[in-house]
Amino acid sequence: MDKKLFPGTQFISTILEVLDAKSEMSSQVWRVYLMRAAMAGMIIGIFYVAYYTILAGFDSIPAGEASLIPIGAFLGAIVFGWALVFITYTKSELLTSNMMITSIGVYYRRITVLKSGKLLLMCYLGNFLGGLFLGLLILGSTLMSGEVGVIVGEAVDEKLAFISEGPMGWSDLLVRAILCNFLINLGMLLSYNGFLKDDIAKILTMVVAVFLFAYLGLQHSVANTVLFTVYGLEYGINIGEAAANVGIALIGNMIGGGILIGVYYAYANDESRMAPVARGHEK
Repeated sequence: MDKKLFPGTQFISTILEVLDAKSEMSSQVWRVYLMRAAMAGMIIGIFYVAYYTILAGFDSIPAGEASLIPIGAFLGAIVFGWALVFITYTKSELLTSNMMITSIGVYYRRITVLKSGKLLLMCYLGNFLGGLFLGLLILGSTLMSGEVGVIVGEAVDEKLAFISEGPMGWSDLLVRAILCNFLINLGMLLSYNGFLKDDIAKILTMVVAVFLFAYLGLQHSVANTVLFTVYGLEYGINIGEAAANVGIALIGNMIGGGILIGVYYAYANDESRMAPVARGHEK
């Protein structure tokens, strides 16, 4: 096989090996798989709380007519960028990165659509349960009280407004969800493709990818699920609008990570398409 024509084959082979392990775990030791997915949900929730705590801290600093919120948003996004690093290096299971992995597996017929759907559904359930557990813990604390609770409430209202605004809001949400998982899985691609040899480089790509998603206000289905759960337990939330937000975000995330990254790179590195070229040379 000509590596010059298909330089991403190591990425594909690595992803398929990862998929085999995930598929086996989700079927044979599904409780452990759910636990790993729940850990990812907890990690996202903790980093989200940290992000909004930083925003609240900068908002409370006297600055006259100026607002320090943009500085807080920048620093908060950097901190939140480490969430994917913690998830990856603890071997936790995150739905959005698994969208890319299962899409590649379906393309190469390593897994069926039905089994990939089951794996993703189980992963999402675990992510939700982790967020729910964190939310219950936070109920017994003051982490979401005062200015932090106000800032989180404003963020939740902004996310739910995508739904209440009608078709234009839905479109905005969808695009933000597509770009969100495109960036996240682009970071994962750089981590898996074999060109980055040391952990520091891999970590930086993941931090930057998630920083961009957080700073630009892109929409992540699991992060939104966890945020709605944690906030809703303490302050209440419109469940219908929250569910609609997550539903559109799931579709967008699947397009961004599953199709624009997963299927795109699966097709671009499909060595079986070299066979017609080889036969042409033989003639």
